[in-house]
Amino acid sequence: MIPFPEIDPVALQIGPIAIRWYALAYIVGIVIAWRVARRLVEAAPAAGTARQMDDFVTWATLGIILGGRLVYVLVYRPAYYLQNPLEIVMITEGGMAFHGGALGVIVAALLFCRSEKLNPLAFGDRVAVVVPIGLFLGRIANFVNGELWGRPSHVPWAMIFPRDPLQLPRHPSQLYQAGLEGIALFALMLALWSVRSNRARPGMLTGALIAGYGVARSVGELFRQPDANLGFLLAGATMGQLLSLPMILVGVFLMLRARRAG
Repeated sequence: MIPFPEIDPVALQIGPIAIRWYALAYIVGIVIAWRVARRLVEAAPAAGTARQMDDFVTWATLGIILGGRLVYVLVYRPAYYLQNPLEIVMITEGGMAFHGGALGVIVAALLFCRSEKLNPLAFGDRVAVVVPIGLFLGRIANFVNGELWGRPSHVPWAMIFPRDPLQLPRHPSQLYQAGLEGIALFALMLALWSVRSNRARPGMLTGALIAGYGVARSVGELFRQPDANLGFLLAGATMGQLLSLPMILVGVFLMLRARRAG
């Protein structure tokens, strides 16, 4: 086994104020993604302006936080938060669902594009390219927190996570998911972005991200321990896999639609 690197979840403590790595991951991810997206949105064929992308950051941030937290509370741990309602707002402790965050950003993008009279699919394509940046940092934060660990395993790089009540050697599945949902998906999106015809087909890159994440998440779930309160569900699938299936279908539909339209 490899010893788990016990990193303090608190990155900086200033009196009673604690800044956690989990919160920093979201902040840094949003800032980097925003700076990159500013350049992408004006690349030919332009889908908007850098100023509009600046304005959209606030909308996207609210969508990520509200959507991600609400889906986690309502889908993954409803009974717990029903008994501890005050903890719903404690997002710095962890507990965000990407599927909810994605839904929140989609709603925010639709409302924003309507107000700015932009093509939501074309604008969304530019946003889609940078989403894996945040996914990568979020998974790294999960690892630092020692949460969302993998299934028991005896691979040479297995780890015992301090918060695991069973204290079993497990897959460091957070790192697997960081590689799949972050690095691999970002490389795929950049490769697709580099082909001008893909950028000219509204919905192509959005569909690629949605379907690509669904596949990456489904593979990662093969190594990740299901949430204790949910366990394995239909046909041995996890909640993450069940939520990813419609994403794959929607993503493929958008890509086929964009290809026909192009």
